[in-house]
Amino acid sequence: MIEVELRSFVSEDEFARLLSFFAASAKARGDDEQVTFYFNGPEDLRIQQNKTHSKVWLKKGKLHDDAREEIEIKCAKDDFARLESLFLALGYTVNIKWFRKRKSFDWNGITVTLDDTKGYGKILELELLTTEAQKDAALRRLKECFNELRIAVTPKEEFERKFAFYKENWKSLIS
Repeated sequence: MIEVELRSFVSEDEFARLLSFFAASAKARGDDEQVTFYFNGPEDLRIQQNKTHSKVWLKKGKLHDDAREEIEIKCAKDDFARLESLFLALGYTVNIKWFRKRKSFDWNGITVTLDDTKGYGKILELELLTTEAQKDAALRRLKECFNELRIAVTPKEEFERKFAFYKENWKSLIS
């Protein structure tokens, strides 16, 4: 499957407005707290622990691309430390640690997440899983939804800048 997603940094006020809107007009999928470790290497390789499980996942393509292939393997929640040990033993190093509170919704078949990531910011993300043949149509649909929500999609360049800053400074930003 291809993950097609658009995202935007949002202000405190926009975050509250969106939370209220989705609480009233979408199906709540729950709240989560996530710890994610990004590893150094040739691919976007991560491990994550949330309220229910841990996982290893690889996102192919470039960080912040609108569409990327994703490979995900779920594990028991308590396996997180063992997953970290495995990748460290294989020679990977932890590049970034990410601490996020997430609220998720299903809005007309679109996965909506409202994230508050410590030291990084508040983000609205809309996502569809689709096939390679349908990814352009999915992207158009997501852009229409952003217009409906009166939120501008944050340019990839801004995400790249903020991510680079976080990557360089995450240890002080989370303390």
